[in-house]
Amino acid sequence: MICDIKNDDCIKYLEEYQGTDFDLTFLDPPFNQSKDYRSHDDNMTPRKYWDWMSEVCNIVYQKSSQGAAIYFMQREKNAQYVLDALATSGWTFQNLIIWKKKTSAVPSNIRYGKHYQIIAFATKGSAPRVFNKLRIDPPLLVTDKYQRPNGMFVTDVWDDIRELTSGYFAGDEPLRYETGERVHKQQSPVELLARIILSSTNVGDLVFDPFAGTGTTLVVAKQLHRKSIGVEIDSKNYNFVRKRIESPRSTDDIKGMYSYYRFTEKLEELWPVSDHDYVLDPEPNQLKIF
Repeated sequence: MICDIKNDDCIKYLEEYQGTDFDLTFLDPPFNQSKDYRSHDDNMTPRKYWDWMSEVCNIVYQKSSQGAAIYFMQREKNAQYVLDALATSGWTFQNLIIWKKKTSAVPSNIRYGKHYQIIAFATKGSAPRVFNKLRIDPPLLVTDKYQRPNGMFVTDVWDDIRELTSGYFAGDEPLRYETGERVHKQQSPVELLARIILSSTNVGDLVFDPFAGTGTTLVVAKQLHRKSIGVEIDSKNYNFVRKRIESPRSTDDIKGMYSYYRFTEKLEELWPVSDHDYVLDPEPNQLKIF
């Protein structure tokens, strides 16, 4: 099963890519918040930044299969620009997912505290080639009177997946240097990618991530028996991704989530599970690359 990471600029890579076979793209770019990246200017003018995002959306569209899906994650205040970038590139809007963070929100002096990010779900064509209606089994609320006999469908509000980037909670999942400092301040949780990949692909489909970061998309796709290609411009991040793929960590193992989705129809076909799928590194929580 292909699980490939490229150390390159994503547009340069896409221009040279010969296929039109991306079945799912997870687009989680730098947010242009003046963060200190080694290989990227995160302080572009808004016009330049959104022209860049539109170019990425357009070329990914050209390289995707008919009915392919894209999930574009961004800050809530940029929802309009995300939808514009997708629409002008040819993508058909399907949902605006609200990813509600399970952390405290810091209030502003002039507006409410921000407690979510948006993930725009769109497809190449009017309908997705694949859309698996997942059922989950979240804990009962105090207002619930009865135990659910078969769980509940996933909706467009995702309030059951904790982020990894808050100072309030980071846990063991984020990649770290030996000093304990996180390799990447914006690492996505494996739970988030598992839901996206399960929803919009089948076994053997090709998943693409043009801003691979620390490689979460690839390590999850590999466990779900999907092919994957990621592109990461930062050479240090790229080396971490290679190591993460080659030496799986216990904190990346998604098998523990299987029961949470157990009421999903034909789950065993979407998610073939074997005890031999994931061989863990004896030192699972650190990847020592400098």
